[in-house]
Amino acid sequence: MNKIADLLPASNIVVDADASTKAQLFSLAGALFETSANIPRDSVAASLTAREKLGSTGLGQGIAIPHGRMRGLKEARAAFIRLREPIPFDAPDGKPVAQVFVLLVPEQATDQHLQLLSELAQMFSERSFRDKLAHARDAAEIGTLIGHWQPSPG
Repeated sequence: MNKIADLLPASNIVVDADASTKAQLFSLAGALFETSANIPRDSVAASLTAREKLGSTGLGQGIAIPHGRMRGLKEARAAFIRLREPIPFDAPDGKPVAQVFVLLVPEQATDQHLQLLSELAQMFSERSFRDKLAHARDAAEIGTLIGHWQPSPG
């Protein structure tokens, strides 16, 4: 197990989700966190939208890591959403996004937040890993892939 997998309950992994805009995607993420962690969906969507206004969280290669700080949150929480159809995300390479890892952190989280984002960036920079996620049959397989991923030494 890695730090990322520890934050990602199976109930927060969605495969072939339908969203055609960032707003719909953030609303879907909000619904996941409302169900799994009792965090109001509107607060989640507002936090993700506010962060996105500072600059796109699209990494490129069809990947985005929208993230936000949440008042009252005690520990980081995560969700992974694979979209049925990629959506525009203002990523640096101009490619639409289909794989989305959503990260919520406590309002005061700093080092942990940055460490998690760094690990996510490393995880999704691996082409073979992205390809495995893209072709995974279901949420359980995605959870296993994320759970078994290990950062490169160094």
